Amino acid sequence: MEKYNVGGMSCAACSTRVEKAVSKVEGVNSCAVSLLTNSMGVEGTASPESIIKAVEDAGYTASLQGQKKETSSQKEALDALADHETPKLKKRLIASIGFLLVLMYFSMGVTMWHWPAPAFFHNNMLGIGMLEMLLAIVVMIINKRFFVNGFKSLFHLAPNMDALVALGSSAAFGYSLVVLFQMTKQMPSGMHPGFYFESAAMILTLITIGKMLEAMSKGKTTNALKSLIQLSPKMATLERNGEEIQVPVEEVQRGDFFVVRPGENIPVDGVIVEGSAAINESALTGESIPADKTVGDEVSAATINQSGYIKCRAVRVGEDTTLSQIIQTVSDAAATKAPIAKIADKVSGVFVPVVIGLSVLTFIVWMALGQPVGWAIGRAISILVISCPCALGLATPVAIMVGNGLAAKNGIMFKTAESLEETGRIQIVALDKTGTITTGTPQVTDVYPLVDEVTEEALVQLAASLEYKSEHPLAKAIVEEAKTRNLDIDPVQNFEVLAGSGVRGTLQSKALLAGNRAFISKTVSITSKALEIADQAAFLGKTPLFFAADGQLIGIIAVADELKQDSPEAIAQLKHMGIQVIMLSGDNLQTAKAIGKEAGVDHVIAGVTPNGKEAIINKLKTFGKVAMVGDGINDAPALTRADIGIAIGAGTDIAIESADVVLMKSHLREVAEAIRLSRETLKNIHENLFWAFFYNVICIPLAAGAYYYAFGWLLNPMIGAAAMSLSSVCVVSNALRLNLFKIKDSKKDKRIKNAVTLPEELFEEKINQKEGDQNMKTETINIKGMMCEHCEATVKKALEKFPEVENAQVSHEKGTAVVSLSQDIDDEKLKKAIEDKDYTVLGFEH
Repeated sequence: MEKYNVGGMSCAACSTRVEKAVSKVEGVNSCAVSLLTNSMGVEGTASPESIIKAVEDAGYTASLQGQKKETSSQKEALDALADHETPKLKKRLIASIGFLLVLMYFSMGVTMWHWPAPAFFHNNMLGIGMLEMLLAIVVMIINKRFFVNGFKSLFHLAPNMDALVALGSSAAFGYSLVVLFQMTKQMPSGMHPGFYFESAAMILTLITIGKMLEAMSKGKTTNALKSLIQLSPKMATLERNGEEIQVPVEEVQRGDFFVVRPGENIPVDGVIVEGSAAINESALTGESIPADKTVGDEVSAATINQSGYIKCRAVRVGEDTTLSQIIQTVSDAAATKAPIAKIADKVSGVFVPVVIGLSVLTFIVWMALGQPVGWAIGRAISILVISCPCALGLATPVAIMVGNGLAAKNGIMFKTAESLEETGRIQIVALDKTGTITTGTPQVTDVYPLVDEVTEEALVQLAASLEYKSEHPLAKAIVEEAKTRNLDIDPVQNFEVLAGSGVRGTLQSKALLAGNRAFISKTVSITSKALEIADQAAFLGKTPLFFAADGQLIGIIAVADELKQDSPEAIAQLKHMGIQVIMLSGDNLQTAKAIGKEAGVDHVIAGVTPNGKEAIINKLKTFGKVAMVGDGINDAPALTRADIGIAIGAGTDIAIESADVVLMKSHLREVAEAIRLSRETLKNIHENLFWAFFYNVICIPLAAGAYYYAFGWLLNPMIGAAAMSLSSVCVVSNALRLNLFKIKDSKKDKRIKNAVTLPEELFEEKINQKEGDQNMKTETINIKGMMCEHCEATVKKALEKFPEVENAQVSHEKGTAVVSLSQDIDDEKLKKAIEDKDYTVLGFEH
């Protein structure tokens, strides 16, 4: 996504105009304009020059934001977020108030209350009128920006809020000028002729007050992002040639060794190679308790070494550090638009033209009803200055910005405004077991040799040799057990991972095979003794892994993974919110149920393959909005498939990339916190939109004089200008209340109104299918012509349109599509679907 600065926008009508203009540029896939940060995010292949030209043709200015260079760009990033408007508005306001006070002294004090004045002005209405005119002109020149921007927007046939102010003030001034010229013929004295010069000046001054308050409030919404940027360390202590030298942090390279003493900040992301320390990570995770770190542990930039001397190797520097990624994510989210904002955008797009039309219509109606010209103009001006498109335009983005900042402070990253909005609507949460509900670091608990010639040590040694190249946590537990027993590990040849089922390889001419019960039972005979051992282990919540050599079962190794300490509490919080909680596990049913019961989930789905997770998420989506929570590579497809993918921060980069929300602390309770914050942000947006719509619906008829005959109610244009100014301030102030929200407090959680109840048959069907793999068949299709990932996606989509196809794994490198079938399907149908997309099917392997 390319990001641009946009200048000249004053209200939601402006941002809508820019968005429409850029969206029409050829090559632009999506465009989101933020009135709050005066920025724009554009995705697509269009050149920056063509995008900038489109913005300028619409009557605004644009410039491409510079690429981030970490610390060197701190000043630039902070400058972009700095409140440049308030100081300018303050100067304008002080000057405006000074001249306005003099104007009001003569227009109200001297003429109505006979306050002291030079003798020249006594009973000299013409003289007072000319003085009022000159003072009003000065105030209008001071606030010329309203007129320049307003009339420019009218010239481009895209009127904005400045146009309303400019028209209102100009109408008041123009009418007063006509009255003043009429006086030159009559030369009256005594009676005040009814000038609106003070209204023209007062409108501009009051709007400027509102704009300044609004700018000050908007500046506070970016405080969280500013504080994150300011956390970036400035200097680092490197160790080179046995000496310690201080260098700017931007000069640190990957692989450099740096040292950190107690009280100092970690300059970049690294791995400890010497020493140990207590690291305060609250800046990134919100966790106040320091984390103990030792050799081999990772440390992150901007965290603080509270005690201990450590030496580290730099692994991520510049914009690759965790802190920079958080800053980038929060910043990118501000450049996106929440779905609910589209309501305000649609209204804003037609709001100002409609208001101008209503103003003209009001003037005509009151004139037709026989009211004086001045009276009718007063009503028309009141409509122009009280209508506020700003409140509509700010209602959503200010709440999103404050909510995102609060989330970042608490270690939760929403990647887009849409994910922040949608997370609160989740009805079903699917939790991966390993690394999410459990610690993800299982240990071997029992070793059961099943043939006389194989001892415990021999079984562990063979198992570790086979599992050595596997990335699965259970495999790593077996390798660690072998190391603990000081056994030699000789990695196998022809190693192959059989997705979700097991692994195989060759060691000293022995064909080794390992996997779960369902997989092993297809190729190896399992004795009643082995089944009894496996059932007993599963009953205790352990995972039994079966090992075979040359087609004979040689033993079982039981591995257990402990629950995370906060998992039961976190799951209880989700259930209290009315959310269905489901655990997905590759374990057999007994083991999965034992862990699920301990964790307190509603449902357990066992024996799930990585492809199966995606299929289950797809099925669950037919019942309601689904969030998938996971941490591993094998969770990536399911994270992508879910309505909201939530990645545990300690998980893999692929899982984090695939997710919509990232939990930096890796605590499951953060899922509830993310949902809680999303709900509160959405509630705040609804309050803002209600206020914005309610304000305009009530105030516009009042300004038009609709209640005059019934109640005698009229609205002075000056009061209208004050009301318009305060409406935006109210919306922004309400959004700032989010900073007071207690994200960890579950006492006020309410049950979701549209909670779902999932049928038990769904889980029985899936469990039986996945555990025995009875109904699932796979076949491989050899395909010619695929060249890239786009080709893969095209073929995958073509195959998965058939209800019989549960999942299709397509590889352009291998030239294959591995299809999982829930029931038989004619190969010709599959072939035709692929060849209709201009690829060639070479054959099928069943």
